[in-house]
Amino acid sequence: MPALERPLIYGNLRKPGYTVDLDCYLRHGGYEALRKAVAMKPEDVCKEVETSGLRGRGGAGFPTGMKWKFLDRKSGKPAYLVVNADESEPGTYKDRQIIYRDPHQMLEGIAITAWAIQARQAFVYIRGEFQHGAKILRRAIEEAKAKGFLGANILGSGYSCEVVVHRGGGCYVCGEETGLIESLEGKRGYPRIKPPYFPAVLGLYNCPTIVNNAETMAQVRHVLAMGGAEFAKIGIPGDSGTHIWGVSGLVKRPGLYEIEAGKATFGELLFDLCGGPLDGRTFKAIIPGGSSTKILRFGERFKGKLPNGQEFDWALEDIPLDANSIAACGTGLGTGGTIVLDDSVEMIQALANLNAFYAHETCGQCTPCREGSLWLSRISKRIVAGGGRDEDVPMLLDIANQVAGRTICAHGEAVAWPVQSAVPKFKDEYLESVRRHRDGTAPASPQLI
Repeated sequence: MPALERPLIYGNLRKPGYTVDLDCYLRHGGYEALRKAVAMKPEDVCKEVETSGLRGRGGAGFPTGMKWKFLDRKSGKPAYLVVNADESEPGTYKDRQIIYRDPHQMLEGIAITAWAIQARQAFVYIRGEFQHGAKILRRAIEEAKAKGFLGANILGSGYSCEVVVHRGGGCYVCGEETGLIESLEGKRGYPRIKPPYFPAVLGLYNCPTIVNNAETMAQVRHVLAMGGAEFAKIGIPGDSGTHIWGVSGLVKRPGLYEIEAGKATFGELLFDLCGGPLDGRTFKAIIPGGSSTKILRFGERFKGKLPNGQEFDWALEDIPLDANSIAACGTGLGTGGTIVLDDSVEMIQALANLNAFYAHETCGQCTPCREGSLWLSRISKRIVAGGGRDEDVPMLLDIANQVAGRTICAHGEAVAWPVQSAVPKFKDEYLESVRRHRDGTAPASPQLI
């Protein structure tokens, strides 16, 4: 194992002969954290998670303990736990490894979280295409119920919680928590307006609901196992624990790498762990946290100030792998799905690919997103098809600026951010692409990501 890695969530997966069955999980310390949790008061479990500094691993990075505190406990309505295992962000594939290869780790975290918020019903909303993963989860739930870890009277505590696996419809917007809730209720996955529909107050069935990511549930298991204060020592202040980086694209060793937050840089990830670029090529850019995060270009410098007041002046290779550092460089950690582009990639082709995806996935509820995503896709496709005009490049940016910040959910930002970041950084290349495609001198089969 490379020294830069610190497997926590993937720790069991690295052990020879490890299997998905409950007996194997128990031999490796499984469900001991749940035993510890149900012997504590629910509010004390919440305090441990808050002390840990754990941030959600679904993309937004919101503090998990703080989210739990927002739960409306005075309404008299039942509370629900919803686990987002949709994982529909292009470039992201970390959660499915937990589901397919270590499902009980996530289920233990679900049981701990449900106890902490006193939810007697939990749902795992899994992407519809993960048919085999849904079967694995259902089998693991039955195993856990048979041993008293889920279902009625968990570990003799008198507390009961049922877990249901719900397969989604394969829609990107249903990765947004309120769109997911609408889908879970059997309706079209239209995101809800916030306020008033904050899930912690008006969530599933208009009841208080906590929506957490699949990996976040696995992290909760480790918070309880080691204690919040000890967990907080992993990583750096403001970003504790480990981050799983799913690197794809044009590197020698694409794959999943679990690294302690802030203890390595993009350079170490891409060159030391991933082996650098393919032979004869050089890196051009990365999309750091899944396709909706803003692109970073090799060769540019990033200057600014961190939340702690520290000033920085970094090349891309120097950026530490933690949420605050990456945000200070104008993008986001997101889901850790890093897409690598090298000098063989024609950037207008890559942008056209992204624009086509987001135009296809818009739910159509908000006019700026519905119309703007389609315009962006048509213009970028027109350039690639040879009908582009010089004014198309600034027009792409203008349209993106009219979409961002004007929609109910963050799909508007997902549409706009790739364009808003890529056009200024690759403007000259885009203008050259317009000319080359118009003149018929562009590559016949450009490399796609």
